[in-house]
Order: sequence, then C-alpha cells, then structure tokens
Amino acid sequence: MDYDVIIVGAGAAGLMTAIQAGFGGLRVLLLEGQSRPGAKIIISGGTRCNVTNQTVSEKDFNSGKIICVRHILRSFSNTDTIRFFKDLGVELTIDSEGKYFPSTNSGKTILEALLGKINLENNITLLCDHKVEAAGRDINGFFLKGEHFRFHCKKIVLTTGGLSYPATGSDGTGFRLAQSFGHSMIDATAALTPLSSRDVDFKNLSGITIKASLSLLIDGKKHFFTRGSFLFTHLGFSGPAVLDISRHWIRAEGQKQVIINFIPDHDEHSLQSHLCLLQQKAPRKTLQGVLDELMPKRLAEVILKKAGIKSDLVMNQLDKGLRQRLAAKCVHYPLDITGALGYSKAEVTAGGIDLSEINPKTLESKLEPGLFFAGEVLDVDGRIGGFNFQWAWSSGYTVAQALIKQL
Repeated sequence: MDYDVIIVGAGAAGLMTAIQAGFGGLRVLLLEGQSRPGAKIIISGGTRCNVTNQTVSEKDFNSGKIICVRHILRSFSNTDTIRFFKDLGVELTIDSEGKYFPSTNSGKTILEALLGKINLENNITLLCDHKVEAAGRDINGFFLKGEHFRFHCKKIVLTTGGLSYPATGSDGTGFRLAQSFGHSMIDATAALTPLSSRDVDFKNLSGITIKASLSLLIDGKKHFFTRGSFLFTHLGFSGPAVLDISRHWIRAEGQKQVIINFIPDHDEHSLQSHLCLLQQKAPRKTLQGVLDELMPKRLAEVILKKAGIKSDLVMNQLDKGLRQRLAAKCVHYPLDITGALGYSKAEVTAGGIDLSEINPKTLESKLEPGLFFAGEVLDVDGRIGGFNFQWAWSSGYTVAQALIKQL
C-alpha cells in the first residue's frame, strides 16, 4: 500500500507530525520499531512528563544553527502546545519553576491523548514492531524496508530520536538513515545526564538536595553557568543544575573544571561579611550551628571537614585566615568529576543531523527533496524544563504544515 507520508519513530515528534499531517488530510503511516509507542513520554520527568515551559526561546537551546531553532519555535509556541493538549482533553498545570505538567502528573495521560487522536483519524496508520532498516528511492518514489515489510511513499519524515535512553529504542537508526541519503552529522554525545565522582565524602550525602550554582571553567575561563537544584548521589551528582551543565562538560575540549557554590545567594565577599557580622552578634555560637542555618547539617559537617576546621569552634575564635578558607569552601569548591553516566541515563542527545543541510523554514532536506526531520534527531538540544518536548511539538508541527502545503 502506498502512503503520502511515512514517519519513522512514534515518539513525541513523530506522534505530533502524524496528528497534524493526518488532520490536513494526508495518508500517513507511522512506523515504530518497539512494541509500544511513546516510551520516553511515559518515563520523562520522573514519569510526570514536563510538556513545556512558561517561557521558551532559542536561548534555552544548543544548536549549530540557533536561528533555525528560533523560527521553528515561533511556528508553534508554548501557548500553542497548551491549547493543543487542552483540545485533546488534557489540562496542564504549572509549577513554581514555570514547568507545565499534565494535571494527573502522569506521562500516560499525554501519551493516551495523542494515541487517542491518532485512532480517531482513519487516514493515519500506526504500526509497532516495524523497525526500519533501510530507506531510499526507486521508480515508485521513496521506499522504507525492514524485516518482512517494504512500504512506498511520497515523503519521509525521520523522527527517530537520538541515542539517549537506548532501552526505549533510541539506537541511532535515524542518524544512519540520514547518512544513507548523504547527510552529515554533528558529533553526538549524551546531554542532561548525571556526573560521576570519586569524592567519598560527597557520595555519603546521597539523597540530599540543595539549591546551588555551578560554573564550568575551560582552561581557567568561565564557559557556562547554571543555578538550580543539586542532588548528591551514590555515584556522584545529579539534579537539574548538574544535568544542564553535563552536555557542556562532556563536549568541552581542554582543561575543564566545575566549581560549585553551595550557598548561591552569597559570594566569597558577602559570606565573609556575613560571618563577620555573626562574630559580633553571636560570638559564642559554634561554626557548625552557623553553617546549619545555611545548608543541610550533614553537608555542613563535610564542608568543615574539607576546610580542616573543628565543628565546635565558636565564632569569636574564627580568625581572618579561617574565615577566608571557610568562605572559599562554601562558595567556590572545585568538584571532583570523573565522567558522565552517558546515554543510559541521558534525557536527550546533543549533536545530530547538521542543520546547515536542512531548510530552516520547513525542516526538509536540502540534499534529498521529500525527506524531512523533526525532534531529537536534529542538532538541537534544550536545557531541562520541558524545552526538548517543546522542540518535538514545534518541529513536528512545522514539518506537517510543509507536507500539507506540498501534497
């Protein structure tokens, strides 16, 4: 059977592309290599599915062609996303950080709504357990084939994702198919992934979460800064602040170092001033007691240990040298990072299909007319907070509108 469009990959971008293209009257075949579609939708955000964010712009993304990202985001904005899901019967709620989740706090709600819409469209066919192994052109147009199947179509859309969470089926199929059509790759690495450490003192704090700021230095110069929730784990460090900095740490070349500020409302000067003031107001208060008011008790104990300062030292015994040493350990501490946990724990893939070979308005290949891309397969990755899902919705919508216009 021939189709107008075959979409490879039934994740967020693939489902959005199929729904929008089907709504435009196109005959759509959506192929999924796994036994079930939308695996990442269900597990993302701790299974809550952070659908989008209150404010979204190209500044929230990394890409070799950021102007293209801006154009695509404006074609289908975060407010369009909220309206789209409302029309599907899904109410979204916003948290204190501007993240939107389904009111049920379950990614299943999002997936069921998308699949429900697809099931209502007679011109959309979804086939699971159909892993595409090759694609190309013959006298009938485009073909896609795999074990026991071969389909023809007028247009192809690759929405296969990248390499993150390989257990969900992200195995680089889209990269290989794109390269078979002559496309180039921006080297792919894991992004939004935890970092590992050898620091036993910090690993013993596993489970403790704080607000912190992180700075990535490359050859001594600040390259990236982020602030947010920071989680100590038995392997090292995680939490939004760590996930955001991870792709930059992984892809950095040169001598790299991550500096943490455990008290992000202070710098070294202001913290020293704060300690001086407390020396006057509470001279008999222990240093442990002072730090306990600024951070979790167990972390305070570790900081004092690393600073070589006794926890029962009282404030009027804190001389200038000790004060400077303590302030530095609290707000300018170099983390011992040995690596990243990689694709198995990564929420997204950095790198991908080179956008310089893609039409920035339609996401159609400049090398192979009729071949389109959407979602994570492209060289676009966002920070944590619903931005990568927004890219999936926006890029899927953009591709569908281009397909409708052409066909």
